[in-house]
Amino acid sequence: MFAVLHLADFALQAVLRTEPAGSATPAAALFSGTGKKSLVLAATPVAAAAGVAAGMTAPQAVARCPTLLLRTPQPAVEADARAALLAVGFTLAPLIEDTAPGVCTIDLTSTDPGRRLPAAQAALAQLAALALTATAGIARTPLLALYAARAIPDRNRALNRNHPSAGTSITRTSKSTSTITGLLLVPPESENSFLSPLPLATAAPPPELAAILASWGLRTLGDFTALPRDDLIRRFGAKGLALWQRAHGGELRPLNPVAPPQEFVATMTFEEPVATLEPLLFLLRRFLDRLTLELQHAQWVAAELALTLPLDHGPPYHRSFRLPEPTADATILFRALHTHLESLQTDSPIIGLHLHATPVRPLVRQQGLFEAGLRDPHGFAETLARVSALVGADRVGTPRTADTHRPDAVRLDPPPSVVPPPAPPPVHAPCGLPLRRFRPPLPANLEFTPGGGPPTYVWSDRVQGAIAHVRGPWCSSGEWWQSDRAWARTEWDIALAGGGLYRLLLLGEAYFIEGEYD
Repeated sequence: MFAVLHLADFALQAVLRTEPAGSATPAAALFSGTGKKSLVLAATPVAAAAGVAAGMTAPQAVARCPTLLLRTPQPAVEADARAALLAVGFTLAPLIEDTAPGVCTIDLTSTDPGRRLPAAQAALAQLAALALTATAGIARTPLLALYAARAIPDRNRALNRNHPSAGTSITRTSKSTSTITGLLLVPPESENSFLSPLPLATAAPPPELAAILASWGLRTLGDFTALPRDDLIRRFGAKGLALWQRAHGGELRPLNPVAPPQEFVATMTFEEPVATLEPLLFLLRRFLDRLTLELQHAQWVAAELALTLPLDHGPPYHRSFRLPEPTADATILFRALHTHLESLQTDSPIIGLHLHATPVRPLVRQQGLFEAGLRDPHGFAETLARVSALVGADRVGTPRTADTHRPDAVRLDPPPSVVPPPAPPPVHAPCGLPLRRFRPPLPANLEFTPGGGPPTYVWSDRVQGAIAHVRGPWCSSGEWWQSDRAWARTEWDIALAGGGLYRLLLLGEAYFIEGEYD
């Protein structure tokens, strides 16, 4: 058995899925170009109901539907829609074929017969989530399955005429075929009853044969197959035999398989520059839904996202997002991009986008008994990104002691996703009194003994009094070879007559009380 996923008016659907639903009117048509002589290639049902038909020029179409949305083919968005269709096809079976634009054929030989219908229904739901309206057919041959997928709109219209109250969500099961909202199953014993009423144009007869058969009064496949096969072959030759085979649903044939994607990339060039955030986020979500579907089928997860935004003027903007934990969840990936783009300002409008996901195998490891992992690493990373946007990236992180003799010097490192166990106690326990630092240190004024002796009195906003004992000074300096990082300091330990031990600090010409000993 074979299945076919079919996207009617594929090029038009591909273009419309990249536009927010709220900004586009339901009446739209795809034109061959942008000039007045361009012709209608496809139209939405609303536009067709207003009188827009294939072959009309733009003025003719707009005259019949003043609110018509005019669009032209875009190869880039068609390529993305094709990739989305193939990604959904791989969820049904590993052997699929890119038969034609908007047509994906799947070999269901290796699929459990009991799972074929539920899997096909799930595939249609996934395509709908990707803003693609599809139909599916299941039959004995690839061509017959394509006939079934293409015949669904006509069958639904006929059923709705018989059951007006059922609307568009009608479900019917008969002895000959089974129809389930966008899905048609044709059992082998019911092929003739299914094919007979179909129009002769379904089998795509050559123009010269179509004219002759029409003059004979043949309108359906049943009318044509009722004629003797040998007589048709003698009359029309090889073309007649090929048409006969297509009218019977075609022959079994091997599929031309499509390899799963090895790179997970989405690219688009905008027709008009984008200067606001909303349309950019809309397209990114569309692309992420497709990329994550491809990743999930290939048993990969994304470890990093690389976003490139070409600008109207100047070099493109590029940013890489290293994820705190690899994932194939589109919502989590979208949040990471959204958080960054909220604070992004570019010098000129954006004219395109390029999104690349770096795949890795899912991380599977057993944590240690005393390790504590984050419950939501991505939520934690998103919070850090928002804080970084407010206070600056250089002010967010986990403090680590810097490799320098400068007291109280630290650097900020990215926080780990897993909290390590506590470090063992040092071999040599610290001795002396602990110093409680004031941050920032307290500015202080001092009195000295005449002749440059030690300080005798100190006062500040929080500490003041006569100095009873002084130890020091201790001078230190470092990084003198870098003018912007050189430092020098002088320290004293002082004891006040009224009680209290403090560290006195000299930086340049200013004195500070750096901390208090407990």
